[in-house]
Amino acid sequence: MSFKGELKDADVAAALDACKDPGTFDHKKFFKGCGLMGKSSDELKKAFDIIDQDKSGFIEKEELRLFLQNFRDDARALTDAETSSFLRAGDTDGDGKIGADDLYKSALTDSSHHIALPLYIGSRTGREASSPR
Repeated sequence: MSFKGELKDADVAAALDACKDPGTFDHKKFFKGCGLMGKSSDELKKAFDIIDQDKSGFIEKEELRLFLQNFRDDARALTDAETSSFLRAGDTDGDGKIGADDLYKSALTDSSHHIALPLYIGSRTGREASSPR
């Protein structure tokens, strides 16, 4: 299963082109560019089902690594750093995988949850955390 027919081909092509080089993938920019940002909950559920290749009900690290191939078969795999960053941003409950609720709350919305998390961690460790600029 892929996103073919679910999104505009030109938008997907432009989003894939913007991150064709290793180290350039940014999930927020990609979702916005390909047209996934701001979709309805039903459309996001469909997106989740496409990305959840093994149908486990979660998106695990290996599925994220091959994320771009859901949009085009010959797309590159994400680097380890890109995959880890994507997982950290989307794993809102800290279980090491992305559930449908995680994906909706974080990865596909314009939420800044992943930006606020270091501030929370800093306050729990007793260290002063600086706010991002």
